[in-house]
Amino acid sequence: MDFITIKDAAFLWGVSPRRVQLLCANKRIDGAVKFGRDWAIPKNAEKPADGRIKSGNYKNWRNKE
Repeated sequence: MDFITIKDAAFLWGVSPRRVQLLCANKRIDGAVKFGRDWAIPKNAEKPADGRIKSGNYKNWRNKE
């Protein structure tokens, strides 16, 4: 299996290298392996879905009625 670096994944996915590190640390990228202080990401790994709410409808925000 071929691997890519954090920097390569960040460039491919259009995010910062720090964001890719956090995704790896939170186990959101399948198959990512840590070697010492570096991460190896499978070449065919897909970018995880964004978990933020983008609709503008925030659930129970300050309990408005």
